[in-house]
Amino acid sequence: MEKVWLKSYPPDVPKEIDASIYPSLVDLFEESFYKHTERPAFACMGQTITYGELDLQSRNLAAWLQSKGLQPGARVAVMLPNILQHPITILGVLRAGCVVVNVNPMYTARELEHQLKDSEAEAIVVLENCAAVLEKVIANTSIKHVVVASVGDLLGLKGCFINFMLQHVQKTIPAWHIENATQFNDALAEGAQTRLVAVKVGPDDLAFLQYTGGTTGTPKGAMLLHRNIVANVQQTYAWLIPILKTKTRIEQLTMLSALPLYHIFSLTVCELLGLHIGALGILVPDPRDTKELIKIFKSHSINLFPAVNTLYNALLHHPDFEELDFSHLLVAQAGGMAVQEAVARRWFEVTGGAIIEGYGLSETSPVVSCVPINATEYSGTIGLPLPSTEVSIRDEAGSPVPTGEAGEICIRGPQVMAGYWRRPQETAQVMTEDGFLKSGDIGVIDEQGFITVMDRKKDVILVSGFNVYPKEIEEIVAEHPGVLEVAAIGIADERAGEVVKLFVVKKDSSLVAEEILGFCKERLTNYKRPRFIEFCNELPKSNVGKILRKVLREREKSAEKLPAQI
Repeated sequence: MEKVWLKSYPPDVPKEIDASIYPSLVDLFEESFYKHTERPAFACMGQTITYGELDLQSRNLAAWLQSKGLQPGARVAVMLPNILQHPITILGVLRAGCVVVNVNPMYTARELEHQLKDSEAEAIVVLENCAAVLEKVIANTSIKHVVVASVGDLLGLKGCFINFMLQHVQKTIPAWHIENATQFNDALAEGAQTRLVAVKVGPDDLAFLQYTGGTTGTPKGAMLLHRNIVANVQQTYAWLIPILKTKTRIEQLTMLSALPLYHIFSLTVCELLGLHIGALGILVPDPRDTKELIKIFKSHSINLFPAVNTLYNALLHHPDFEELDFSHLLVAQAGGMAVQEAVARRWFEVTGGAIIEGYGLSETSPVVSCVPINATEYSGTIGLPLPSTEVSIRDEAGSPVPTGEAGEICIRGPQVMAGYWRRPQETAQVMTEDGFLKSGDIGVIDEQGFITVMDRKKDVILVSGFNVYPKEIEEIVAEHPGVLEVAAIGIADERAGEVVKLFVVKKDSSLVAEEILGFCKERLTNYKRPRFIEFCNELPKSNVGKILRKVLREREKSAEKLPAQI
């Protein structure tokens, strides 16, 4: 396969990476502990821990896990938001030779039970706010050891006050009782009295079970090996080299980590890449609190800001955002969902920098491609494949299509998962005979190697035999000054098979459907224009802010009547 994208690589970005430099993630971050011992590693709610303290505390937690009889390869669930306990726990689990099972703290009892049972997790580190949910299902799982973390555990006297307020004033912690549960600080103290037995962790050992709906929608664990994550950390670092080489005057990079760390994009790009480059990570427990994000931008010189389109959009609509100093911001990187041109254009106007869009999947650790780090304008593409990554656009029969033609985006590289946990048939369905992962996304690649995602394969709307891509419709409608957010789906139609329906959140309360329809009429051919428009207060979103078209489709199917036609 001709790697046409290599000719478009920025200067200083290597064409290949050597993932064998670090046999495991443990080797990778232990190097950082040694090199950056005195540096601050993470900060949250006014409290900071250094690389040396992270080394010691993760070692103590690893020793505690071993003392409970957990063997290498045992699965440990981590149900935590972005607080200091998160990196300590992740690194502690890996140092014990165990496997991290990331769990969304917002999960219901049903969702939690499925993930714990499917992974056969033996232990869990859980936020106290979620302990009542765990209590409901723990008897149906393999969980034998529970560590309960409170938000203020590592925040000193301030933390005691925070815990009191959450428990007794705000009452955000439901009553719970789990037999023999251990408090997070007690686990660290007990581990400090126990010797950590060094575990030989290799590149082919399992590091993470990252649960995803994949291309079928059924929650399953993507098996990410140590070598997969090590490779992706090195690939993303290699992509940053051009900008880092020109900013050598910065003593320590500061990264704002607002995206949930249990999501693979944030885990790899914020937590693990940040550790690898010796950065300071500012952890934000609630990314929806735009006021707090503004405060952090004011009090810290933020250099790296990974986020999603909806978060960028929310910040841009905050009245104080334009007053911030963006002179320190080197990279605003986007993933998780498509960046809308209107948002990218406005971001550049306000900050003077471009949003660097990337693309990836849980199954690819996650980053596959990225816009060149030195880009200065919105391109509408997801950039070029990262070093050591191959992308092939294929038709339904699995054959590569000519350059410029649409097909399914297929990926091969060291970051591609080993398969789905105990689901060989589903693994076979997404892997080609020559080792490519079928993404389920429709895209094209141009002569320069830049990839454009048309849409999710299952999201494509078929109108009278024509493919209509929701992303294109949403991009157009988002440009209307009265629109805050928009999502497009296909709904059944007797004549056309499907037609386009819009869900719109207003920015201007006076906005009416006829105005949007006229706007679309000037910009879209007839079959692409929306036939139905529904205004709503908010759109359903995932834990990282990705708009969930699937939820809208399900909601539409269960509706008793169709909306009034425009």
